Amino acid sequence: MTSPLKSLISSGTKLWLDSIDPDLVIKNREMGATGATSNPIIVADLLKTGRFDADIRKLSSQPADEATWAITDQLVSQAEKVFMPVWEESAGNDGYVSFELDPLLEDTDAPEHEERVRQYIELGKKWSKNHPNRMIKVPATKAGIAALEDLAAAGVALNVTLIFSERQYTEARDVVWRGAQKLDNLDRFKSVYSIFVSRLDVYTEKNVPTLAPESQGWVGIVNAKRIWAQNKEFWQEKACKLDQEMIFASTGTKKPEDPKWKYVAAFAGSDIETNPPATNDAVEASGKMFEKAIDHMPDQKILHDIDKHVDFEKLEDMLMSEGLAKFADPQKALLSLVKEKIAK
Repeated sequence: MTSPLKSLISSGTKLWLDSIDPDLVIKNREMGATGATSNPIIVADLLKTGRFDADIRKLSSQPADEATWAITDQLVSQAEKVFMPVWEESAGNDGYVSFELDPLLEDTDAPEHEERVRQYIELGKKWSKNHPNRMIKVPATKAGIAALEDLAAAGVALNVTLIFSERQYTEARDVVWRGAQKLDNLDRFKSVYSIFVSRLDVYTEKNVPTLAPESQGWVGIVNAKRIWAQNKEFWQEKACKLDQEMIFASTGTKKPEDPKWKYVAAFAGSDIETNPPATNDAVEASGKMFEKAIDHMPDQKILHDIDKHVDFEKLEDMLMSEGLAKFADPQKALLSLVKEKIAK
């Protein structure tokens, strides 16, 4: 008898874990996960457990920022080993672990635009070197997008993150494709685009009171499905050996009354879902069997209501502003945590 997560995978979804906890990576690999992703919050939460104090102690002669990146690199590398067989069996189409570039490049006191771009390119090449199944996470900011062409042309596997809107997705995708065309061949070219979902529904509930009650809770799903369709159509025309996919991120529900698998079910059937460990556990315990739903849309009345009342340009501006704070602040907290542990 198949399990809920196995049914999700059978529908056509690649399941990635939103964690690089070594224990959870092994557990979720056994449950069917074929990749993982990391960020400063995930790393900080791991270090707070004290399980990696001995590793930090070995790095204590280094400055705190260097030690922080070293322990991050170590944790991501461990997860890469678990998923390397998937990468090999899929010839590079799956089995990746995402590594986030320095979020402080988007902080308020970060360097000027040109220097940010240069550092994104330099760091992307540095952290991807000798890591065939490592994906470099670059935010869909002005500087991040400006760095994508050079990174794609250098053969770096890319995860463009912090995408909230069609505009961001289209701009990032076109720049990545421009860089990919500079490669000698496209056999190893791989890019994914992380569209955030639940945050959009949180935004509309707070800021779009004119949206009908039956339309609330659908904006994130509709937005992501529309971009998924565009992405599918765009890459079908290109001679790429590997899939250039959407990642459905921020799939954990925010409202207690929503079923934990609300977003998981909505995107079943295609591309990649990065689910938090708790979401995967809840899905597995649900007993629910999943079928392809990625190409199913709500009633036309809901679609019309969303198009009439949601200003996606305003939505992007506000969510990017919030997202960048959530992007940089956790890195500062992680650096502070490592500094404190080294001092002890």
